Amino acid sequence: MKSLRKLLLLALLAVSGLCQGASLPAKDNGKQTLTSPDGHLTMHFFLSTNGRPTYDLSYKGKAVIKPSFLGLELKSGDKNFSDLQTGFTLDNTKTSSFDETWKPVWGETRTIRNHYNELFVSLKQEKNQRGLNIRFRLYNDGLGLRYEFPLSPNLNYFTIKEEHTQFAMAADNTAWWIPGDYDTQEYNYTKSKLTEIPVKWPHSFDGNASQTLAGPTCVQTSLQMKSPDGLYINLHEAALVDYSCMHLNLDPKTLTFESWLTPDARGDKGALQAPCTSPWRTIMVSDDARNILASNLILNLNEPCKIKDTSWIKPTKFVGVWWEMITGKSQWSYTNDLISVQLDSIDYTKVKPHGHHGANTENVKRYIDFAADNGIGAVLVEGWNIGWEDWFGHEKDYVFDFVTPYPDFDIKYLNEYAHSKGVKIIMHHETSASVRNYERHMEAAYSLMNKYGYDAVKSGYVGNILPRGEHHYGQWMNNHYLYAIKEAAKHHIMIDAHEAVRPTGLCRTWPNLIGNEAARGMEYDAGAGLSVNHTTILPFTRLQGGPMDFTPGIFCMDLSKVNPNNHNHVHSTLCRQLALYVTMYSPLQMAADLPENYAKYMDAFQFIKDVAVDWDDSRYLEAEPGSYITAARKAKGSANWFVGSTNGETPRTSVIRLDFLDKGRKYKATIYQDAEGCDWQHNPEHYVISTKTVTNKTVLKIHTGNGGGYAVSLIAE
Repeated sequence: MKSLRKLLLLALLAVSGLCQGASLPAKDNGKQTLTSPDGHLTMHFFLSTNGRPTYDLSYKGKAVIKPSFLGLELKSGDKNFSDLQTGFTLDNTKTSSFDETWKPVWGETRTIRNHYNELFVSLKQEKNQRGLNIRFRLYNDGLGLRYEFPLSPNLNYFTIKEEHTQFAMAADNTAWWIPGDYDTQEYNYTKSKLTEIPVKWPHSFDGNASQTLAGPTCVQTSLQMKSPDGLYINLHEAALVDYSCMHLNLDPKTLTFESWLTPDARGDKGALQAPCTSPWRTIMVSDDARNILASNLILNLNEPCKIKDTSWIKPTKFVGVWWEMITGKSQWSYTNDLISVQLDSIDYTKVKPHGHHGANTENVKRYIDFAADNGIGAVLVEGWNIGWEDWFGHEKDYVFDFVTPYPDFDIKYLNEYAHSKGVKIIMHHETSASVRNYERHMEAAYSLMNKYGYDAVKSGYVGNILPRGEHHYGQWMNNHYLYAIKEAAKHHIMIDAHEAVRPTGLCRTWPNLIGNEAARGMEYDAGAGLSVNHTTILPFTRLQGGPMDFTPGIFCMDLSKVNPNNHNHVHSTLCRQLALYVTMYSPLQMAADLPENYAKYMDAFQFIKDVAVDWDDSRYLEAEPGSYITAARKAKGSANWFVGSTNGETPRTSVIRLDFLDKGRKYKATIYQDAEGCDWQHNPEHYVISTKTVTNKTVLKIHTGNGGGYAVSLIAE
């Protein structure tokens, strides 16, 4: 009996230790099991017969990821030494649980719950006397896993030849994807079965200022899929720091994706120094599409905020001298006299202006006045600085100095004028992808912004990266983007980076990263075009890693009315443009059209004036990737809600319950909807505005056409 009691006591102590995160010696290649806090997701980890790390994942008993291998291949002359994939034995495992609630500086909700169960696996590779650790975190909404490289004599400085993280899909899922590319994400999405990717891939892209396609079965993250049995699955990465951006290479025969890292100028996939970690590889899973949109998995896998005083970080709306250049009405440059610019030797006061420079003092004043009159907080000015005459396509090193204005842009006067009207100017730093040049001038550029009270900058990286051979999404550039964010934080400057790497949740750690482009945005409807369903896909893909500066708010769809030489047409109704302020989350929202176009529709513009940019709560009411999204958000520090719905190609009637409103309270609902017979091709600017009193028991039914949408403001009475 004493022996039995002793055994029972030991067993209880073991269970107690497991709950507290104690280390347990692993036995043989025994399977480790991890479940999500709600029990819906189950992951297994084990070693294959050749000592290869392996995992699988299921949701409510349905297979999501079949047994998939983990590991890396290192660059080494020794074939055995380069293998960081096989020959492992289990050293120990450790399980733990974590549950906290944290407050983002800005975001879709006032608080975020970070609740997961964790499995930490320590592996040994006896033949090479080195180790590899893998950490798994299983949330109710998905799985995160990463490699951790402990320092050892045989794993110190090392180069990645390829990372071999696999995602063996359990079925031939439908996917919404863009082709793998080391330099751009600015593509329309293709919808297809996984097995159809090789056939459709050659037709999935068009031209770009910089592009390096990765291969005929390679796609980019965030990758959204839907399984035949109704599971929504999303593959992405989180906390991309000092590492190359991950693509996914598909084996269409086995339906297995494998990580495919962006190479550097030498073709290597990463240069690391132990101890260090990889980014998290993420798998979101749900049987409800709305849960994918509401997921905070990516943010939760990033480190907490590293900025002590965040009081200077302010979400805002802005207008700007931009759309008139995008449409061709105006130009960034100042003169046609210069075909070659050497910044230190050219006197712009002695050249002839071509008369189409958009960033001139009087024109910028017009935008400042419009912003002030309509409660818009800021004005973005592009093309204010010298050097735009030969900025593009020459891979030029010293292309801009970021401090010297053109003769017709009075930086001091305009800044004082804007501030006198309660408006700030947003700086613009186009680097032309000459990164070394930008870093040389960064301190002077940020100091100039401090001098004039600019607290936000839109940066751009158009063209091929300098130094030559580097890519936009390689380790070297990812380190640069983070360097710019950190340096900007020292100067209390917010960053809106365009043509940068797709976000991976770093805005939690560095909330001065207040915006990103990193996808095909509104500007493409002034040229190559956006697919009609584009805005019903982006929240499932690009926005998983952070907000997007999509630049919505276009009211004039026939662009020949802006520029007679531009015959393109925006693929949207006016009301869908309003909806995007809700469905395309961003704490930095542009009203992108020209003031004169807004002047024609000021009753509709009222929604842009009213809608918030920071939120206490968000609810996704309807969602299906590629078809429609309807979102409701509660303004920060207010009882007011705003609803937006974006629709794809198929007309539908949206039915939404307002049960998220406060019980017992009345709201004034102002509904902005497409007029009868309106879609993106026919009468896109025709709309109907109606008002009614609603409560949490009200049900709204609103019809939307092809490329249509609607917006609703709900103001508490």
